[in-house]
Amino acid sequence: MNAVYIMASRKHGTLYIGVTSDLISRVGQHREEVRDGFTKDYGVKRLVWFEEHDGIEAAIHREKRLKKYRREWKINLIERDNPNWDDLFPQFFLADGPLSHLQPRERSM
Repeated sequence: MNAVYIMASRKHGTLYIGVTSDLISRVGQHREEVRDGFTKDYGVKRLVWFEEHDGIEAAIHREKRLKKYRREWKINLIERDNPNWDDLFPQFFLADGPLSHLQPRERSM
């Protein structure tokens, strides 16, 4: 699944916008701090928003647009669907979670 995602250190904390072709794996890497970089340096581990795309090109285009928006707009985007800034990552593993439409092989990690 190609996706654009926003991670946060806490509610209204440091934000990170990324794009990936494997959301579960990529968010897991951020959470486990397996790579050095921005999310590790700033403790950004909470997945607070994501959006699926059919192709990686569309996802990259959306990521670039989101990065240009003002912080206030990004906060509004998150709070529209996730007003409490809940960590959405654990929901991926629920039978009726946000990725339940994918085949089991595509959801496994």
